[in-house]
Amino acid sequence: MPDAPPAIEVSHLVKNYAGVMAVNDISFRLARGEILGFLGPNGAGKSTTMRILTGYLPATSGHVAICGHPVASQPDAVKRLIGYMPENNPLPEDMRVSEYFYFRGRLKEIPRGKLGPRIDEVLELCDLKRVRHKIIGKLSKGFRQRVGIAESILAEPPVIIMDEPTIGLDPHQILIVRDLIASLRGRMTVIISSHILPEIEMTCDRVLIINQGRVVAQGTPADLRREILGRSSYQAEVAGDLTTLPALLAVVEPSLRLADTSEPDPLGFVTLTLTTASDTALGEPLLRVLADAGLRVRALSRAHPTLEDVFLAATRRSWDVRSDPPRKN
Repeated sequence: MPDAPPAIEVSHLVKNYAGVMAVNDISFRLARGEILGFLGPNGAGKSTTMRILTGYLPATSGHVAICGHPVASQPDAVKRLIGYMPENNPLPEDMRVSEYFYFRGRLKEIPRGKLGPRIDEVLELCDLKRVRHKIIGKLSKGFRQRVGIAESILAEPPVIIMDEPTIGLDPHQILIVRDLIASLRGRMTVIISSHILPEIEMTCDRVLIINQGRVVAQGTPADLRREILGRSSYQAEVAGDLTTLPALLAVVEPSLRLADTSEPDPLGFVTLTLTTASDTALGEPLLRVLADAGLRVRALSRAHPTLEDVFLAATRRSWDVRSDPPRKN
């Protein structure tokens, strides 16, 4: 029996607007049940890519398939497989929440007998039961965002695409959305575009970063930290004679280097920033070597780069590459 096709397959995708390359040769695959964080600066091509995936916008060239169905030649079949929440979610101002879900559910061909229980379910999942009879135009921004999220999962499609779903949400509402998205793992394939990077890191299995229409990095957050930053760092607060420090560091790990030293505080302690190419935890051997050398150690910690650090480094690196002048042969 042949393997099922990936949930999303994008190959050499290009979108050109009157000579401006919004999307430039993007390729990636997404397995069924996987959650992908789709990141990039403003104007990087994220929303354009999402609109092409959903069939709202034609590509200039390249191939896009959803669950094996080509978007270009089977747009109706593809739209039945996708729940889409655009960045500026167009909601009818004059409909009540429950009326809107019933209207959208019938458009999505949910049988009448199943629609009522399913509406109750998404109202509960998205914490919307208290506003089910309110007019959408009178809801706050946060509630309107949750109405859009609930609508995107209403028909339980295999693929969910959300463009900035947490804009306008307070911290409590963001937690609700995070738990909701995490509950979809393994059941639905989800692409989320967001500028709230800690939420992406906690929610997503994999991250894809684009800049200037090109993919500049993709992988798990841990893989990207190793690939892009390529080092671990430690901070130590130490007092004593530091003249032998380079030799001490080499004993612990040959790649361990002193990157920065602060001015001494009133008690004589300085803060050392140490970097290493090793992923091995070096805290315990480092503490032991410093203590054996007669140095007083007040604190020692390992710095854990965030997804924000990775994002800034990846996008900065891509700008540097594009800004380099062409070399002459």
